[in-house]
Amino acid sequence: MNLRLNTLAKMVDPGSRVADIGTDHAYLPIELVKDSVIEYAIASDIAKGPLQNAQDDIKEARLEDKIDTRLGSGLETVKHEDKIDTVVIAGMGGKLMSQILETAWQKGFNFPTLILEPNIGEPGVRRWLIDHNYQIVGEDLIAEAGHTYELIKAVLTDEKHELTNKEVFFGPLILKSKNANPVFKEKWTGQLIYHEKLLTNLNKAREKDTERIKQVEDEIQLIKEVLID
Repeated sequence: MNLRLNTLAKMVDPGSRVADIGTDHAYLPIELVKDSVIEYAIASDIAKGPLQNAQDDIKEARLEDKIDTRLGSGLETVKHEDKIDTVVIAGMGGKLMSQILETAWQKGFNFPTLILEPNIGEPGVRRWLIDHNYQIVGEDLIAEAGHTYELIKAVLTDEKHELTNKEVFFGPLILKSKNANPVFKEKWTGQLIYHEKLLTNLNKAREKDTERIKQVEDEIQLIKEVLID
């Protein structure tokens, strides 16, 4: 497995019953079962091709009795009787990820542990977690193959765990370790350049989107503060 999947795997608690949503080749559940971290997983994907890849790899690993494959959208493939306690969703936009979690939540699926890796829109995912009484207990920021990834582990609690705007934007635990992680400065220096170009283009528009301009200006200020700090 690559660095991203290995880092996600380390966030999974031993003995968990895992649903890997958007599994593709099922590399994550296969590795978790082979390493005896877990004994049961669901490998789910919306597309037949990736699910077939997963089925082939599971069969090759001789783990058909421990990893079920499911074809379907999001968490619709998971049933209450599966007794899944840990959901892994990686490699999709934060907005879609939040929609998948919300759809399941409305159907009474309140999973104890979520391990998430949105490839964009991370603050929106953190807001969803706050609104649904999840506490972020693990985070990591890694770089691989020219991309940066924010990984989030959250557990369900009985109360709301509020975060500051800065913590929502950057990640509360990522912020705490930012000086020890060179990827942080690399990512946000690049993001500062992107945001400044975006602001210039927004201000050039014939019809100015004042709300979006204010949002980008606030984000630029946040980035500058955290890079100087």
